[in-house]
Amino acid sequence: ERPDRLADPVRPPGMRGPAALRFLWERFLVPLAEAMAPGVREAVGAFRPDAVVADQQALAGALVAEELGIPWATSATTSAEFADALAPMPRVAAWNDELLSGLRRRIGRPGGTCDPRFSPYLVLAFSTPELAGPVLRGGDRIAWVGPSLAARPRPAAFPWERLDPGRALVLVTLGTANAGAGGRFLTEAAGAVRARAGAVQGVFADPDGVLGVREDDPDVVALPYVPQLDLLERAAAAVCHAGHNTVCEALWHGVPLVVAPIRDDQPVVAAQVAGCGAGVRVRFGRAGAAAIGAALDTVLGEPRIRAAAAGVSAAFRAAGGAAAAADHLERLARPPAGEGEDG
Repeated sequence: ERPDRLADPVRPPGMRGPAALRFLWERFLVPLAEAMAPGVREAVGAFRPDAVVADQQALAGALVAEELGIPWATSATTSAEFADALAPMPRVAAWNDELLSGLRRRIGRPGGTCDPRFSPYLVLAFSTPELAGPVLRGGDRIAWVGPSLAARPRPAAFPWERLDPGRALVLVTLGTANAGAGGRFLTEAAGAVRARAGAVQGVFADPDGVLGVREDDPDVVALPYVPQLDLLERAAAAVCHAGHNTVCEALWHGVPLVVAPIRDDQPVVAAQVAGCGAGVRVRFGRAGAAAIGAALDTVLGEPRIRAAAAGVSAAFRAAGGAAAAADHLERLARPPAGEGEDG
């Protein structure tokens, strides 16, 4: 019943598909919840909150709140769970449900019935239906507040003078957790950019230095860290792994996407991008320079894709972000007179 733990819960870079999902749950999410539960219970007892906010993957917060009878909100930083991606795989879904049931028996209220990923009170979704599409889980408990973007520390220096305003700027990034798996894809993406050097310039987040480009390369700027939000203000397109944060940051700026999902929620988010018309999906493990380049040509040249990205951007900006989330949480913690009362 209790998943075995690894001393170092770091997934091999090439692990994908069901194996990656199993590793995530058995080696990280469930052990994390068990490790957190005593501290969460102690903090709730000391602070006596009116409500608890629990990340959708920090399961201890939800289970402890349910056990103690405290209203709680789910903070869903990715919208992938709303799609019920495991529904076509009933055996995998049953395995996942049993993991959650076993976890509840150990750290929560054994008779509880709520899925700790979906509060019965409030689910804060940092997206909007314009991107997420049809919702299969969560229902009317979901409050769509859009992305919560904030300023972040910038790299010590970025060579802004190397950017060519006469060419379309393409940002290429595989996020913060996929460096070990991304060398081949980054190399092929650089080839796609170079094949369009007269019209396109690429900025690459290359934490492991796999591209080995010169500092004066006119076509490819590659650095371990790049100021992503600042670059997205100038970018004509982005190529990424379909991580929810990167996708939402790009679409906040109306930037269309080429998405190459690797694992976890990324295939679901990539399907959302393609489904809303704001980008093109390619295969992370197989796409070469030609396929990536063709996808770039499409997102740079198709007005309908740029229009779709602009539509998602408008929806994001109208949703309210962190301020809207705070309003929902305030109502949960201090409901108006008459709400939440029996009779």
